[in-house]
Amino acid sequence: MMRRDIATEDDIKLLVDTFYDHVNQDEILSPVFNGFANVNWPQHLPVMYKFWSTVLFGSMAYKGQPFPKHMRLPVDRKHFARWESLFTQTVNELFEGPKAAEAKQKAASIARIFQMKLGLFSTLEQ
Repeated sequence: MMRRDIATEDDIKLLVDTFYDHVNQDEILSPVFNGFANVNWPQHLPVMYKFWSTVLFGSMAYKGQPFPKHMRLPVDRKHFARWESLFTQTVNELFEGPKAAEAKQKAASIARIFQMKLGLFSTLEQ
């Protein structure tokens, strides 16, 4: 089956909704999102639509600073590895093409930057 590329806001919504469905079923990530952070999903998902629209389409819909909200979370490198793996898996199951590849690259970059800011590894490690 031929998958198409990420091209519309509806594609972003599908990606985000499907990804967080996976997160909510994940034994490593669900406790962080639903236990410790107690995420309000009806409020959080529209923010994530705007975030990924800004990242992938340059829409500038997202106004905020994502990192501070993550500083207090009880996460380590395994959480970031799982997050990135689930994101990549979700993109691959739904889409293919240059924008899909960009989404995976941006997610990997975000995970790396957050881990560096949290002191989970130095800029020398990759």
